[in-house]
Amino acid sequence: MNGGEKKIWFPAKRYGWGWGPPACWQGWVVMAVWVAVLITGEFYFKPNRPEIFAFVCVMVVILIGICYWKGEKPRWRWGGK
Repeated sequence: MNGGEKKIWFPAKRYGWGWGPPACWQGWVVMAVWVAVLITGEFYFKPNRPEIFAFVCVMVVILIGICYWKGEKPRWRWGGK
């Protein structure tokens, strides 16, 4: 991290809005931990209960927050640079 540049964990998608797959090991660790917590939570909550819906929503918000914090600024992209 020279010159005050922030390291991008989640690069922007080439087409559309949002982020693509992780670009470095830190992003892959975030994804692996997120999936592990999501799967563990699925087993913890009983199916067809409102708690599981709230849990999944909170997990998605957390992932979006991490991507926004450690990824490129999201905007609509149509390919190219």
